[in-house]
Amino acid sequence: MTTVRFAPSPTGNLHIGGARTALFNYLFAKHTGGKFILRIEDTDQERSKKEFEINILESMNWLRLDHDELYRQSERMDIYKEYAKRLEDNNSTYKCFCTKDELEQKRKLFEKLKRPYKYDGTCRKLSKEKAEEFKNAGKPFVVRFKMPEEGETVINDLVRGKITFNNKELDDIILERTDGVPTYNFCVVVDDALMKVTHIIRGEDHISNTPRQIQLYKAMGFELPEFAHIPLILASDKTRLSKRAGAAAVTEYQEEGYIPVAVVNFLALLGCSYSATEEIFPLSELIKRFEMKQVNRSPAIFDFTKLDFLNGYYIRQKTEPEIADLVRPFLLKAGITPEENLLLKVVKLEKERLKKLTDIIDSKYFFTDVTEYDPAAFEKHFKDPAKIELFKRYRTEVAALSFTAAELEAFTRSFAEKNGKKLGELVHPVRLALTGKLISPGLFEVMEVLGKEICLKRFDVILSKN
Repeated sequence: MTTVRFAPSPTGNLHIGGARTALFNYLFAKHTGGKFILRIEDTDQERSKKEFEINILESMNWLRLDHDELYRQSERMDIYKEYAKRLEDNNSTYKCFCTKDELEQKRKLFEKLKRPYKYDGTCRKLSKEKAEEFKNAGKPFVVRFKMPEEGETVINDLVRGKITFNNKELDDIILERTDGVPTYNFCVVVDDALMKVTHIIRGEDHISNTPRQIQLYKAMGFELPEFAHIPLILASDKTRLSKRAGAAAVTEYQEEGYIPVAVVNFLALLGCSYSATEEIFPLSELIKRFEMKQVNRSPAIFDFTKLDFLNGYYIRQKTEPEIADLVRPFLLKAGITPEENLLLKVVKLEKERLKKLTDIIDSKYFFTDVTEYDPAAFEKHFKDPAKIELFKRYRTEVAALSFTAAELEAFTRSFAEKNGKKLGELVHPVRLALTGKLISPGLFEVMEVLGKEICLKRFDVILSKN
């Protein structure tokens, strides 16, 4: 059975790049009828926090990426100790007593020589007797793995093809810290092997770890999985993704008014090609189509315009009551408690314009009084006495109508023509009075939803500003 895993560390909230990795693993598992494991890698006891683990779990749940099995590395320490002992027994590890100062001096020497740093194996040369003497003397030590000093390590990557590393360039990685806590490279190999992970799908920033992990697999007699390193995500200017350019937590996208199906669709397109002509792929369709051969080598570009397009599309696929339920929490957070029937009317008007659920707050004028007006528009439409006089006449005559959109439009066109004005010369000041701005859904539909009493009141309020 195909088995994959997503293995985040709870040292921060689930990042959008991590979510993309989780999604690719999930899609591959479901496409092949396999298993999707979620493994919380919480061996870093200082930085791992329960609230971050909760955030990871809640974010995965929000994205609808349901795991088949859940593990925590902190609950598997005895397993790691067992395999560390096996490596010690087959002479694959050694104790390193080099101090931080000594290691820093070694790094500085490599910098001076303009060579990439690699531990020089000082303690690898120690006799067992000398190492035991240092240990008995209470000298702190880490446990390092003996990398092969000759030959090559080859990764047959499902995305990038054959990648070859000279073993001489691989340093003796640390497997256990001075406090006995096992390290990332060691734990992941033990876990992936015991959990029978068949495919390791992760970001290309892990490529440098892979040859070291392959050697650990071999030393412990484990069968090698297949590796696939997916491309990095870059900003639109092709620089490293920053928070402003999209590198935010999944929960921040949720708070910004994006919906799960749109985020999943968007992430699935980052570095993977499904069709030359289509972009709309709900999760069920992605599962049918996803294959590793479709994943690109080149970096993916984070495009907010595309994300907003997809989000707007999926919002429009929902019924008006469904949209009302989705936008209501954002209105409440903004201090607006919408009446249900009014909210449904507003959703009907705004549905085609919404790109994010938070956009509904731009229409707060339906629910609360207008207290501010676009300054330039107010200056243009409500400072000229002739324009004010025209607006007053409009207010007087429109009060006689029943306030249906069709009737309001017909009357306003007739009023403009009768007074020798273009329609916009009336529409703009009326819209400003009702909304405080010059952009809104259709003016006459807005007037119908607001109703005669509120419209006339707002006309009087803006006239009182002079």
